[in-house]
Amino acid sequence: MHKTLTFLDHLRLIDERSAAFRAAVEAAPSLDLPVPTHPERTLFDLVRHVGMGRRKTAAVVAAGPADAPPEKSAWEDGTGAPREREALLAWWTESVEVLTSALREAGPDRGCWTWWDDSPSPQTSGAWARRQVPEIAVHTYDVQLTVGAPQPLSEEVALDGFDDCQFTLCATTVAWPHTPAVVDYHAIEGRSWRLRLSGDGAQVAHLMAAAGEHLDPADVSARGTASDLVLFFYGRIPLDALEFEGDRRIFDQLAAWDPSV
Repeated sequence: MHKTLTFLDHLRLIDERSAAFRAAVEAAPSLDLPVPTHPERTLFDLVRHVGMGRRKTAAVVAAGPADAPPEKSAWEDGTGAPREREALLAWWTESVEVLTSALREAGPDRGCWTWWDDSPSPQTSGAWARRQVPEIAVHTYDVQLTVGAPQPLSEEVALDGFDDCQFTLCATTVAWPHTPAVVDYHAIEGRSWRLRLSGDGAQVAHLMAAAGEHLDPADVSARGTASDLVLFFYGRIPLDALEFEGDRRIFDQLAAWDPSV
């Protein structure tokens, strides 16, 4: 039985992954290195992008219930991220502190604007805290890859993170524009998910068969470590890095699908 992470767990993991992000940036020989997973960005660009994202999230949480995100002036002071490394690292640390302070002040149940209102995930500060963990973890992987020392996501981060990816990022009531399909994901750590794609949208469930029960086969499935499932979902590693069966075109369709359009 895998532990269900709490709001305090997510705050702890935000701090841990943010410290690892900082350490990887600190170890880089140059901030001008191109990021392999984002060829259009340098390492400096990535730090600025991720730091600004944390500040924007803090402003969303601090604003409380709303029909739209706050104005840019609520999280961007116009000065941007400093270019000098030590100043940039201090700015990154401050960005994370702004985020975690806003989350701690709000607690897990404050209503907030979110962009996932058509998913099963709640529109709360707690859901925003959960969302931060895989975001920062994957960007930490980006920095580590840039400096030549990529590390897998921890089991704790990856299992909870992939669950969040499915129920927050995948699940939607927007109609699937292709032939209906069933997609299974299996983490070797012992958890599985089933994604049903149809005219009713994308519906996610934990895949658990009772003893002796036969589950209908999926149209396509992927198996790997929870870390690799997250990294595949975020486009950091290819499908060929996983064990998969079935029609791989469905994964291509999923990757190209933007329900917001």
